[in-house]
Amino acid sequence: MKKITNWVFSVVMLFVVNTVFAQGKVSGTVVDSELNTPLSGVNVKVKGTSTGVATDANGKFSLTTTATSGQLVISFIGYENKTVSFNGKDLGTIKLSAASNQLEEVVIKSTVIDVAKDRKTPVAVSTIKAAEIVEKLGNQEFPEILKTTPSVYATKSGGGFGDSRVVIRGFDQKNVAVMINGVPVNDMENSSVYWSNWAGLSDVTSAMQVQRGLGSSKIVNAAVGGNINVVTKTSDMKEGGIVSATIANDNYFKTNVAYNTGKMKNGLSASILLSQTNGNEYANGTHFEAANYFIALGYDINSKNNIQFTFTGAPQWHNQRGTVPTIAQYLQYGSDGEPNRKLNLDAGQFNGSEFSMRTNYYHKPVASLNWDYKISEKTKFSTVLYGSWGRGGGTSGSGGAKGNSYTSGTVFKNADGSLNVDKIFAWNTGQTIDINGTPTTRTLTNGEYINSSTSSATSDGISKIASTNSHNWYGGVASLNTKLTNELTLDFGLDVRTYKGIHFQTVNDLIGAFGYKDALTATNGDINNPNQVIRNTYEDKPNLNPFWNTDYQQKVNYYNDSKVNWLGAFSQLEYSKNNLTAFIQGAFSQQGYKRIDHFRYTEASGDQETSFKNILGGNAKAGINYNLTKNHNVFVNSGYYSKQPFMNAVYPNNKNVVYDDLSNEKIFGVEVGYGFRSSRFNANVNFYRTTWKNRTQVSSETSGANSGGYFFYTGINETHQGVEVDFNYKPLDKLVINGMFSVGDWFYNGTGTSSRFTATNAPYGTTPVTTLYLDKVKVGNAAQTTASLGVTYEVVKRVKLDANYNFAQRLYASFDPTKFTSENNKGVLQLPDYGLVDTGFSYKMLVGKDKSNSVNFRINVNNLFDRIYIAETSGVNSNIFADDIKSGTQTYEQAGAIYKGIATANQVFFGFGRTWNFGITYKF
Repeated sequence: MKKITNWVFSVVMLFVVNTVFAQGKVSGTVVDSELNTPLSGVNVKVKGTSTGVATDANGKFSLTTTATSGQLVISFIGYENKTVSFNGKDLGTIKLSAASNQLEEVVIKSTVIDVAKDRKTPVAVSTIKAAEIVEKLGNQEFPEILKTTPSVYATKSGGGFGDSRVVIRGFDQKNVAVMINGVPVNDMENSSVYWSNWAGLSDVTSAMQVQRGLGSSKIVNAAVGGNINVVTKTSDMKEGGIVSATIANDNYFKTNVAYNTGKMKNGLSASILLSQTNGNEYANGTHFEAANYFIALGYDINSKNNIQFTFTGAPQWHNQRGTVPTIAQYLQYGSDGEPNRKLNLDAGQFNGSEFSMRTNYYHKPVASLNWDYKISEKTKFSTVLYGSWGRGGGTSGSGGAKGNSYTSGTVFKNADGSLNVDKIFAWNTGQTIDINGTPTTRTLTNGEYINSSTSSATSDGISKIASTNSHNWYGGVASLNTKLTNELTLDFGLDVRTYKGIHFQTVNDLIGAFGYKDALTATNGDINNPNQVIRNTYEDKPNLNPFWNTDYQQKVNYYNDSKVNWLGAFSQLEYSKNNLTAFIQGAFSQQGYKRIDHFRYTEASGDQETSFKNILGGNAKAGINYNLTKNHNVFVNSGYYSKQPFMNAVYPNNKNVVYDDLSNEKIFGVEVGYGFRSSRFNANVNFYRTTWKNRTQVSSETSGANSGGYFFYTGINETHQGVEVDFNYKPLDKLVINGMFSVGDWFYNGTGTSSRFTATNAPYGTTPVTTLYLDKVKVGNAAQTTASLGVTYEVVKRVKLDANYNFAQRLYASFDPTKFTSENNKGVLQLPDYGLVDTGFSYKMLVGKDKSNSVNFRINVNNLFDRIYIAETSGVNSNIFADDIKSGTQTYEQAGAIYKGIATANQVFFGFGRTWNFGITYKF
């Protein structure tokens, strides 16, 4: 009996030992397939069991299982579930792809690209993947994809193709740094970003990351409000391609083809994309044509060296709505008491075709060469050399008829408010027309009908002229990244740029006249060829040649060049151990401005070209993130910027005279954030405060006794503070809910000064300095309270419905702070709140032998309920209150000149009504 007992005991023990030793550990790292960044809080579960863990802050997991082999199911909010097999070994890196019909892979190798990492980089950040851009953008503008992001306000402005703008935390585009693969794209003269120049960017974007606040970019840039960092597709994406077509309202039609070779055995790879778009925007007279090309070539030289070459451009032309109508005009040409939101005072019909006084045309090819060198396991060296060649400009109407410009009153308007181009032609060619009830005939000048910029005499006429703003821009960024220890990483590098801007005006269309006289005035005209008559005209279309030379064109009114040089150096030290990450970084830059004026100075004077005016600037930033648990993290960051003024502050009167009393703008920011991550629910809460001191602003005087002089404004200070909340929730496997809520308090501080100068920089008048009373006045032109709530539901496999509600409140009008010369002012006008609903439907149909290809269908309807709302004010008359005097002693309210509580004299842009788009994409 004892033997039997011992035998049974031995068998049991052997079974237990075998079971224990059969238990094994399965480990791996989960990363985002597009950004190659670790994902924390990802649910990793053994299929068919309750055994599971969540990834840590570095995306790593390790779980113990009794099974020696099996499958893991990996799931995370916003990503496709993934099943991987295991056999007791480390699984290495596991890539999760964003949940969508369009999935692209890109691996960020270069340390030049500053991508924030979740639960590690201590900044407020939102990342939008290619999947969402492809699905939801449709025929909207590229910045509009950001409207569900906290503290972001995006509008279409006049509504022309690519004319949209974006504001982050109350700071406009000039104070938001836009980076493409780590390369800065803000204009080097005034930091502007024109989205029409980047109209094709949405086609080649793998991910767009918005870092609100001072951000984590190491180089000195314009990031007062934030960074928009766009990462484009690379050449070594997996082999395959797409063919797509999109139709939309107002005859919109877009085609797109792309193909990627994938990485071949010889280390070479290539990617190419071509697209064509044309149609009309929502407003009348906004026809456009645009193309896009993208070429990427890659080569893995060896295991340590990789190079990538990209060349992209988006030649386009589009008619605009540049003249901002008043509410009264929208109502005048509307019906049933509602405004005509499509009203465009700049466009009409001529010779059976659309004619617009305002046309933008541009071609801005950009080439870049990236080299990434893995010197050792601890040290990497990354460089990017780039060049940009912008060619084009924008047109406007010039001159007038007996004191009437083409936008004055109703002289040159049709009954529907459109531009009566036939009447302009009749006037320009000497036919008698009605001007305010009086038959009037144009008079000849030396036997000809000659136009100019003047408008008061009966001999004057109306022309369409083009303002050219071309450039040649070259630069490079080099960064060395080295691990000093297991915890410490050091980055340092250089940022070098050189820029030449070319500015002049040409005649685009004489509209029947014989010529255009370059009249010499105090501010315009060629002093070397006074009063020359220009008879040649030039088309308002982009030239496909990126190196096109415009020297042959006859120039009028002004002709000057600018040269801007930039030298920057940066460094960052990062500490990372366990749950703690901290960084400190610093950068400095020298920006030099030179001006060359070919019109206002003779060659003999020696004053045509200035020397460089060099100005130093820089920043210092620090931040820390601590992961309290696998679910909770907190961070804090702070930074200081000394930001150089723009070129128009260095040369404020458009002459070669430097303003001597220049000083940098000072920006200080601090931010505190909290994050929560789990497999079902993610949330972020951020508190921020930014102070912006010593803003500089310049305006010119073009008439009166001080013609050629200017106003120089200093000491304008602002405070931007607020709270932001955003979240993603997946209560069911097929249901995702996302939302955000942000409340800002953006206002001016204290008083500023307005100094008046003559054309020679001497103080003008007996009181050349005026106080500006701005204390507590709200910052305008963006909603200070925004909210969004979105729902996506997979009805059946690969069939999804989604809807999103966006709300804007405390939207203040745009205004000129330099007009606040009275201590008793009313502040800034608040516009009505509004909320919009956007919806979408998508279906992915698998095709091909092994169902590896797909045909994707997508429908979007924006502003589903056709809500009428004011998106922004603009122009000289943009801050008029209902109780302001309209005429005599009668206010606008007393006169009944009110629309939804707003005085109808205000110049505004209404938002678009209901729009739609439908797209089909074949992916192979």
